[in-house]
Amino acid sequence: MLLAALLAAAVVEAPPRSPDQRQALVDLAYALGEAHGLRTACRGAEDQTWRARMARVLEVERPADDFRRRLVDGFNAGYATRRAEYPSCRDGAEAQERAAAARGRDLARRLTGGGG
Repeated sequence: MLLAALLAAAVVEAPPRSPDQRQALVDLAYALGEAHGLRTACRGAEDQTWRARMARVLEVERPADDFRRRLVDGFNAGYATRRAEYPSCRDGAEAQERAAAARGRDLARRLTGGGG
């Protein structure tokens, strides 16, 4: 998947992040959380696709504890927002997951200097 490749590229050697880049990472975490909430609503809790991608971001970024907490909080907020909206799979959930993935892809590209 393109997003996986972009995330891998985005975090290979994480440079020091500017405030704008740090906010983009928080936004990326939120988008990943949204996608995770929507995907697990439709495919079940055993599907950890998006959580694994978030874990990879944390692994490679190696943020300081306070920023790590912001990223985790962002992921959890995205997850909670979408699970509240879609407690079970229904029409629109998969389209919303694709939209969250597209936002994440755009943010990852921005973080890697690939546009946006």
